[in-house]
Amino acid sequence: MSLFRSSNWVGASSVFAVLALAGGLAKASASDWPEWRGPNRDDHSPDKGLLKEWPADGPKQRWLYKDAGLGYAGYSIAGGTLFTMGLRGDREFLIALDADKGVEKWATPVGEKYENGWGDGPRMTPTVDGNRVYAVGGRGTVICANTTDGSVTWSKSFVKDLGGNLPGWGYTASPLVVGNKLLCTPGGEQGAVAALDKLTGAVVWRSTELKDVAHYSSPILIERGGKKQVVQLFEKRYCGLDPATGAVIWKMDFPGQTAVIPTPIYSDGQIYVTAGYGVGCASAKLSEDGTQATQVYAGNKVMKNHHGGVVLVDGYLYGHSDGYAWVCQNMATGAEVWGHRGFGKGAVHFADGMLYCLDERSGAVALVEASPKGWNEKGRFTLSPLSTHRNPQGGIWPHPVVVNGNLYLRDQENLFCFDVKAGK
Repeated sequence: MSLFRSSNWVGASSVFAVLALAGGLAKASASDWPEWRGPNRDDHSPDKGLLKEWPADGPKQRWLYKDAGLGYAGYSIAGGTLFTMGLRGDREFLIALDADKGVEKWATPVGEKYENGWGDGPRMTPTVDGNRVYAVGGRGTVICANTTDGSVTWSKSFVKDLGGNLPGWGYTASPLVVGNKLLCTPGGEQGAVAALDKLTGAVVWRSTELKDVAHYSSPILIERGGKKQVVQLFEKRYCGLDPATGAVIWKMDFPGQTAVIPTPIYSDGQIYVTAGYGVGCASAKLSEDGTQATQVYAGNKVMKNHHGGVVLVDGYLYGHSDGYAWVCQNMATGAEVWGHRGFGKGAVHFADGMLYCLDERSGAVALVEASPKGWNEKGRFTLSPLSTHRNPQGGIWPHPVVVNGNLYLRDQENLFCFDVKAGK
């Protein structure tokens, strides 16, 4: 298949559609990766028994799919199917592949092309819930599609239907399923966060106390004092919301600017947020009943994470701090534990005691022990081939994912799968 598709192209062959309808999507297992940063949105892979050291030339490549389209969308994996998004021609598509073979099953149009000086196309990760998959185009069209054949159940526009304003770098936040609701962040005067009926797309509530414009961070679901709440980060604040009503439970100021991107992190009553552009990080502690937040630290410059994300492992945060180094930070205190400058800026993922670090410029991938003792690298390789269609201002921005023994990586139209299981 060619990368450059016409706008009226509607999917994979009818053969795939017939097979999919006959067999259906396999039931999602506990080891699946159904959404952005995984089922707990903490970027911790469920996998065990992975390689602790790579061969000199890196792990074995299982497959390379060269028609994922343009853009920076991530990927979710459920029931043996990988879901991602990509720009083909002048349309953005939700794309389903066989996760073990890299063969396309179907592709469904989502919305018109989102254009941007850092690279065109979609930016989010699809969210899988049972036999439904939710995807958001760069211009804010959200669809609910059937996982088996890609048929669309409903669609809504964040701008036209929900009163949102298109952010400068497009809509990037991945929607969150909570019970019978799909929570998304259109931003705007009608309420920055919206809860939609996940089966019909009907509006259930809007967070009318919040008028913030949409930025680029995805929400997380936490539990404190026996009650669930949704934590979302905007440019100038982060807050907790009641998932049943959208009411604000607590909120804290945050001095974000330009683009606030990384996903909040939660552990044992403590919330952690960070952003690039010189902003740094902040943290708050929730009361036992979860209704009040008290500042732990703010204005901390140890971790100025741009968009590669941060992972928390045994009380320590790992990620790249803009303009400085890869950093290990004590979450409780905000103190720096170590910094390492021998690897380029990029994204991080955690699996089986190891960090999977991606250099967003060179395409180098490093395997590093997740340890407060220092950067202990256990292998490195470089993605090849790299895309020739990537905007010069863009980078290799989709995050690594390890699930079911496979390491998934992407550079625009090129989607890679590597075998990282041990014992072979």
